[in-house]
Order: sequence, then structure tokens, then C-alpha cells
Amino acid sequence: MDIRFTSVSVSFGGRTVLQPLTLSLTERRIGIIGLNGSGKTTFARLINGLVKPASGTVTVNGLDTVKDTSAALAEAGFIFQNPQHQIIMPIVHEDIAFGLKNRGLKADEIERRTAAVLARFGIAHLAKRRVHELSGGETQLVAIASVLVTGPGILILDEPTNQLDLKNRRLVENTIAGLDEHTIVISHDLPLIAKFDRVLVFHESRLIADGPAEDSIRAYHAVAGC
Repeated sequence: MDIRFTSVSVSFGGRTVLQPLTLSLTERRIGIIGLNGSGKTTFARLINGLVKPASGTVTVNGLDTVKDTSAALAEAGFIFQNPQHQIIMPIVHEDIAFGLKNRGLKADEIERRTAAVLARFGIAHLAKRRVHELSGGETQLVAIASVLVTGPGILILDEPTNQLDLKNRRLVENTIAGLDEHTIVISHDLPLIAKFDRVLVFHESRLIADGPAEDSIRAYHAVAGC
């Protein structure tokens, strides 16, 4: 993974929501924390072109997210805070296969890849289930499978344990820990990112801390007043 921000800022409606920053991301597990409205989700969405910079450039494995938007999207998958919003089809198997069909793959290849990703995440028994019948943790796993079946090397997750009970939180946490892909996690769940390789802290649209998880979490507590 090679993600580079060069003098990047973001503005919406004349208001700066991310102050200029320059950095590179290469670590396997990266956490992003900060108070609500601090700029952390805006920062993460820049990585695969969901947000465009007002100034500067973002590249992902050498691909400019503005000039090469489609290719950058293919490099970095994104799981939204509410994964139900990105599950399109009513049946689990159909939803996982959907992205492959859009890429024009043959039916036997679609079936092979779909079966493989269902097995990988231990959710083959859910293949014929309706998505509205899934638990919160199962929904998160289906969303992850639906994104990773298309082969991105980077996965970005926005609050993946939000509103999950303890059982489902552990299910999602263990799944994230076992991913082969490079993973970037936006979270208020500090124990989730406590062992990550690197943690970034955003506050009032600025990056205020960037380093080992323990140091960054300490900086977050300082600005959060807790």
C-alpha cells in the first residue's frame, strides 16, 4: 500500500473541513480517530475518490484519485458507517455476486469467487438469507465480503463496530484482525484500534497527532477532555 497526500485540503460551501496536509500511508493497520466533525471521515473518503480535494493531490498506489477515479476506487474498497446502505440486492449471495456481474465476469467465475469469499468469512450458511434478517455483525461481514470479492488491496471501514452488541463487536473485530488486506479504520471504539500500527488523530479539521496507537490515543484524550 502506498497512499500519498500532497498539500491536500477540502472545502465545502466555502468552509474548510480539512486543513492542508502532506503525508504517506504504508502501514498494514491504520486507525483514524477524532471527535465528530473533526475531518476524519473526509480524510478517509479522499483515499478512493469519494471526496475530491479542493487543493493538492491524493494518489493510491500511484493512481491520482481525481484523474484516475475508477482505478483508485478499484484499489480501495469502502464500508460505510451503516453497511445496509451499500447492500443492494435482497439475498446475500446475490449481493456478493453483484459487483462481479458489473465487471462482466462469466457466470462460472462469478460463482467461484462468490463461494470463495463466503467460505473465507465463514458465512456460507447465510448465502440464501435475506439481508434484512441478518444481525448487525452478519450485515457487516456481508458488506465486507461484497467489497473484497472484487479484489481491492485496501479496505476502509467507517465505524465498523458502531451500535453492535458485544458478541457482534467481537465478530467484526476478529474479522478485521484476520484480514490480509491493508486496513484503515475510522472509529470511536478505541480498544478496536489500540494495537494498530499507526493511528491518526483529527481535531477541528486538522491532523494533530500521528504515530503509535498508545501515543495517539493519549493525544485524543487530551483534546476530548477525558
